[in-house]
Amino acid sequence: MNSSLIGFPRVGKGRELKFASEKYFRKEISTEALEKVAKDLRKEHWNLQQSAGITHIPSNDFSYYDNLLDVTVLLNALPNGYKQLGLNERDTYFAAARGYQGEAGDVKALAMKKWFNTNYHYLVPELFDDTEIKLAGDKPFAEYEEAKEIDVLTKPVIIGGFTFLKLAKYKGSKTIDDFTDQVANAYIAILDRFNEQGVAWVQFDEPILVTDLSEEDVALFASLYEKVLAHKGNVKVLLQTYFGDIRDSYEEVIGLDFDGIGLDFLEGKQTVELLETYGFPADKTLFAGVLNGKNIWKSDYKKVIELVKGLGNYSNDIVISTSCSLLHVPYTLENETSLPEEVSQYFAFAKERLQEIKELTELIGTSGYEEQENYLVNQQVFSADRVYEDKQVQAAVASLAKSDFVRDVPRKERRAIQKERLRLGLLPTTTIGSFPQTKEVKQNRSKYRKGDISRAEYDENIKGFIKECIDLQEELGLDVLVHGESERNDMVEFFGENLAGYVFTEKAWVQSYGTRCVKPPIIFGDIRRENPITVFYSEYAQSLSDKPVKGMLTGPVTILNWSFPREDISLREMAFQIGLAIREEVLDLEEAGIKIIQIDEAALKEKLPIRREEWASEYLDWAIPAFRLCHSGVRPETQVHTHMCYSEFEEIVKDIDNMDADVISFEASRSKLTIIDALKANQFETEVGPGVYDIHSPRVPSAEEMVAVLKNALTKIDEENLWINPDCGLKTRGIKETKESLANLVAAAQIIKDAISV
Repeated sequence: MNSSLIGFPRVGKGRELKFASEKYFRKEISTEALEKVAKDLRKEHWNLQQSAGITHIPSNDFSYYDNLLDVTVLLNALPNGYKQLGLNERDTYFAAARGYQGEAGDVKALAMKKWFNTNYHYLVPELFDDTEIKLAGDKPFAEYEEAKEIDVLTKPVIIGGFTFLKLAKYKGSKTIDDFTDQVANAYIAILDRFNEQGVAWVQFDEPILVTDLSEEDVALFASLYEKVLAHKGNVKVLLQTYFGDIRDSYEEVIGLDFDGIGLDFLEGKQTVELLETYGFPADKTLFAGVLNGKNIWKSDYKKVIELVKGLGNYSNDIVISTSCSLLHVPYTLENETSLPEEVSQYFAFAKERLQEIKELTELIGTSGYEEQENYLVNQQVFSADRVYEDKQVQAAVASLAKSDFVRDVPRKERRAIQKERLRLGLLPTTTIGSFPQTKEVKQNRSKYRKGDISRAEYDENIKGFIKECIDLQEELGLDVLVHGESERNDMVEFFGENLAGYVFTEKAWVQSYGTRCVKPPIIFGDIRRENPITVFYSEYAQSLSDKPVKGMLTGPVTILNWSFPREDISLREMAFQIGLAIREEVLDLEEAGIKIIQIDEAALKEKLPIRREEWASEYLDWAIPAFRLCHSGVRPETQVHTHMCYSEFEEIVKDIDNMDADVISFEASRSKLTIIDALKANQFETEVGPGVYDIHSPRVPSAEEMVAVLKNALTKIDEENLWINPDCGLKTRGIKETKESLANLVAAAQIIKDAISV
């Protein structure tokens, strides 16, 4: 049986691309040196897949920052503001990704959003009335030739034109319909180039097909591909979908002249039903997504083989594949030296998933596969009992009552009590939580983990970092302070390390965006808090200032969504287990005298079902209560904050208000604070801090720039309800730019306050 891969992790086994890119940003290496690192990684990844026997090996799945940005450049759709900087090709690309501030000019980065229901972020294309879409780059063609030079024939991968058009923002009077013909012609030109190169297969990714589509959307999709496929020549075209099923467009898809169709049989709830109802064309190849591309648990060969055999009822030409790109899982288990065998035997990262594909292609169709060694070894793992049970935790979740999810005093009454206690005045300034993780902070953590310093020495150093952070905020004049989170490696991993039921990796990094990688912890059993987690640090920080210092926690939904979850119990059960653990921490912080407690739900929308009809019944009905469970027991004078990251929240504003927090900050600066319109339209009760500047870019915004943002916010948000803050934590920024940006933030706040008091 043939096999295919949708995409492979690109940052490298040791995050080589991340470190090389960051050196390039600091001007420590040349363009040529950066490109050599990238070329070496591509070669390594292609050879790895070839040695695993993958039939359809992807090329052009590599990116220096983001694949959708790559398509934007390929289609000549990069806004003129970046091109007019006069930088070289690579620096122009990075200016769009990160923003630019220098001699050539000052531009902000493109907006950033979550890639469907993952923790990966993409850069949003912006199409202006003068944008001329046409084939303007050679990246996919060059990388195909690069692989060919090392005797690897690949299947070039490009995000499809329909997904590009649907995810783009239209910045003038033109709409999606005005650009469709240009996009079609550009993709025809792409196929022409691939024909010239003798490419056998090309993969067009159209994940937007798994979302709710109107009849007009489907008609536009069909029209686009009717034009493109009429010019495919000798190239076979694979339409690849993932993250769900294509129920709105399946009939149209199978009627178009695609040579292969890639369907998701894991997250696609109706995929099998669609095959049963409408069949599958005999002249097309079914690329079956039957191995999980988003989670790290081993594949159950028995279930996979049974599924594939069942698909044989609908197609005689099946290629097995992952459900989505392996971009969303770590590189390899080979990096892990401390995981005990009793734990690691259950996992398969990207490289191990390749081995699974190899073994499955050999087993499927083999007579007596049940007696093959690979099959027996796999089934041995699944016959073992791996669950770390905690009956007390299970009982606590089972006994939860409605009163456990409700604060006794309504929010409007709490607000008056809190204002009297905190006396912050109008437009209070604060930050989201983390401060720059300096070299000294990282060294302290590294020395402790290596055993070079004791826990007492480690904590004493942390206290020093906290004092520096508090002193800096006092100097800047911020109203509500934070302790800086110098004890935390990651906002989820840190809490996972302090909860029973988790296991941890050393180097299981996953790309979140650009050079930002995260190391998700793994939920292995029932979850329980064993000891206080943050109280020591928060209590010390509060002792250093008369101003309120926020206690900083990560919420249960975010901890769950940014972990690799179990597959044997429900997400609801896991969320409530974590919620009970965070609730204990909240109450301990309150008892320690912390007046403001922030429970971040950065990833609230991340696992929101792609289909709207499933939002309430399959997610929000437990995600919102899980957050409320954390804070429902605090006194009315304790102010509860939360924070949410890049996403389109407008459609769930009422649900967010129903979280019953007192204050919420949104990561919204790259989207031009469009969410404030939805807040006003829905009579949002929660006090709100829409981020006034983008911390994911190194550029320093001026006070005047932030004044303009605040004036805009005040047209939709009452001055009594507005907070002033950056749009996310400052962990990844440098000290110098952080000081300058926050100084400008405080200055902007004062300008607005002075104007209000006149």
